[in-house]
Amino acid sequence: MFFSLMDSAFGWCWLDLDCQLFGDYVPQWVLALIRKVVPELKLLLPQPFADEIRGMCDALDFNLVDCILLNLAYEFSAFCTSIVAQDSKGHIYHGRNLDYVFGSFLRNLTLDVQFIKNGQIAYTGTTFVGYVGLWTGQSPHKFTVSGDERDKGWWWENMIAALFQRHSPVSWLIRTTLSESENFEAAVYKLAKTPLIADVYYIVGGTSPKEGVVITRNRGGPADIWPLDPLNGAWFRVETNYDHWKPAPKADDRRTPAIKALNATGQANLSLETLFQVLSVFPVCNNYTIYTTVMSAANPDKYMTRIRNLS
Repeated sequence: MFFSLMDSAFGWCWLDLDCQLFGDYVPQWVLALIRKVVPELKLLLPQPFADEIRGMCDALDFNLVDCILLNLAYEFSAFCTSIVAQDSKGHIYHGRNLDYVFGSFLRNLTLDVQFIKNGQIAYTGTTFVGYVGLWTGQSPHKFTVSGDERDKGWWWENMIAALFQRHSPVSWLIRTTLSESENFEAAVYKLAKTPLIADVYYIVGGTSPKEGVVITRNRGGPADIWPLDPLNGAWFRVETNYDHWKPAPKADDRRTPAIKALNATGQANLSLETLFQVLSVFPVCNNYTIYTTVMSAANPDKYMTRIRNLS
């Protein structure tokens, strides 16, 4: 029943997105290359991702090449705003907006997922039907994490790096970290040090005071580590899609409105509800925003995602 509903509700969205994405952005030689390596998928892509892609492809009755491309293509243009903050009592809160150009399709494909291990929720995330990676996730009572795109290089160059250099796609590393890391410090280390196919910003929140950080990543390692410093007044960090030590471009300055909204809220009034309100301020939330998630690893039951549609 689940797959029947998914096929009828979402199948045409995927097909339309497939045509738009591949027709506009993927060079033909890349498509030809991927077709050649499909038989070696299990050797080129790590588990459990290879089997998951193949399984979802079978369930959706999709061509395996298209499924691989769709999973790796998402790595190239996820524009976002992420905030990690500490209230006046030392509680850590984390929120994010995910913005994407194919909003009319992806809003219908967005879902929260729970990963179960030994009968317990090992971690939670927000993703899209047919997509094995996570840009947003929470390991209960341990840490939260979100990823924001850091725009460098052609996305299909990143895809080739994933297949042949065996580097991790940025969203797959979030999943691996949620699955394997036992605490905030271990998560920060893994997210900072693991070789990636593309630059990215990782935003991580913990469960104890001062456990919040923005990691600016190059493919090979960290370019910058930017932690909370509440004792010196830095009780929040805002990351969009630009290096925090550089001015945000005037044409896409979501950083300044978010900072103004947080300062207007005040540290003493910070909560998941007020953080959601900050993430709802225009242009922090805009016509490209697919969803907003607010979360706190210390209170995992309060994980909340809302689909946004302002147009």
